[in-house]
Amino acid sequence: MSFFKNIAIVGASGTVGRIILDGLIASSKFNITAISRQDSSAVFPTGVTVRKTDFTDVDLLDAFKGQDVVISALGAGGFTEQRKLVDAALLAGVKHFLPSEFSASVEDETVLQLQPLFGQKKAVIDYLRSKESAGLTWTGIATSGLFDWGLETGFLEFDIAKHTATIWDDGNKRFTLTNKKQLVDAVVSALEHHQETRNRYIYVYSVETSQNEILASLEKKTGVKWAVTNTTTEEQIAEAGKLLSGGDFNGAFILVRATVYGNTARSRADYTKEKDVANGILGLETETVQATVDRVIKV
Repeated sequence: MSFFKNIAIVGASGTVGRIILDGLIASSKFNITAISRQDSSAVFPTGVTVRKTDFTDVDLLDAFKGQDVVISALGAGGFTEQRKLVDAALLAGVKHFLPSEFSASVEDETVLQLQPLFGQKKAVIDYLRSKESAGLTWTGIATSGLFDWGLETGFLEFDIAKHTATIWDDGNKRFTLTNKKQLVDAVVSALEHHQETRNRYIYVYSVETSQNEILASLEKKTGVKWAVTNTTTEEQIAEAGKLLSGGDFNGAFILVRATVYGNTARSRADYTKEKDVANGILGLETETVQATVDRVIKV
């Protein structure tokens, strides 16, 4: 059982933040506070304490008082604000901090080259390491892409309604992905296994797969031959650069997919091969691709 009880989540209304929030509520193990901006119109479930803040140093310090853990689920626009969160947490006596990882590993130099925005996340990990001697512990959790969410939303470029898919290169590259339940279980279990996960960057996953395997499972479930558009890593990265240079943030989403699908040399997209894979420590179950597809697609 975790000796952490009071959990503050920053960014709880975002995609990943809401997944984590709902999972923490379902666990019934914690007192949860959603740290929300003053001008936010986000609505949170009954039982969650909502603390509005102007994100000044003084107000964040006050918001974090009495909290055991701060979880940052800030999106790209808030990556640079995490250092401020760390400082406030340390001054408020917070014991543990989970930075906004929950995606491709910022310990992978190839990821940082593909997605320079993640350099801001890496800087937070380095900053947390510098604060270990001051008594604030931390855990970084790399999940790679979210599998079931990515199928549901089309982010992984498999369109369930239209039965179309975009396949990068030959579609055979192996990578890992994480489902929403395992993401939540990883967060809860990391808090419960504090001694084993403190001051570590860890890797979790639900499936090891390839684009072609996902496509085959989708075709089996739907009973339809899907229309495939073929592309290459080089084409996708060029398109991302073009979009970003024109101020279109969709280019950043392409680069996130590139950290999973791309054939870039020395890519570490298969977390089963990482020495710090923590599925065993955290007691996380894996799933088959077909089981995930069957759960996502209701026919």
